[in-house]
Amino acid sequence: MGRHLAYGGMSRPMARSASSVACLAFVAILGSAFWAGAVWIGEALLRWGASAF
Repeated sequence: MGRHLAYGGMSRPMARSASSVACLAFVAILGSAFWAGAVWIGEALLRWGASAF
């Protein structure tokens, strides 16, 4: 049941805005950067630990 436009209602639901898509992309890039850093630190720790023996 649609709302009458005179009362401030919208006749159709709003589409997903570009800002929410950009926010999701930013979060994905931030997450991949975090895991890349974690892998790099882990690899460095394993390399330094192996050279101690």
